[in-house]
Amino acid sequence: MLLPHRSIAGRLLHLLRQGLTAQKLALSIALGVGLSCFPIFGTTTILCTIVAVAFGLNLPAIQVGNYLALPLQLGLFIPFLRLGERVVHASRMPLSPQQLLQLAKTSPTQTAQILLSGQWHAILGWLIVAPPMTLLLAVLLRPLMRRLLARADRPPLAATITIQR
Repeated sequence: MLLPHRSIAGRLLHLLRQGLTAQKLALSIALGVGLSCFPIFGTTTILCTIVAVAFGLNLPAIQVGNYLALPLQLGLFIPFLRLGERVVHASRMPLSPQQLLQLAKTSPTQTAQILLSGQWHAILGWLIVAPPMTLLLAVLLRPLMRRLLARADRPPLAATITIQR
């Protein structure tokens, strides 16, 4: 039950930890971060929801990880793309807008094929990097979540002080 004197952070922590151990909370946040890097834009909220429901994880916690790491999706797209290209020994996809526009004008079908294969290369790069990164993050977050949950279980300092007259 939420008490009126609790801070917003306390209420958020209460929502995040409902029925969870520190391990599950750390895993939820780490999976949110890992899934937020998935290189198909606009899909991560749905992916996180599916994973949270399928594995009984905390939905708010996984979404917090997802939204906190959203800039990583943009920043890691090209490195994932290049990694995927290297793994399958594909030629480098042109990334400059001018090159893509020129290619689209001369050969729209080829442009669509290049963009689609680039998307698959980025997904391959993500599949190589995301699982170990997510596992490492979950391990690193576990002690922090234990401390946060222990701190949240302590009564507020004002409630423990008694005034004697």
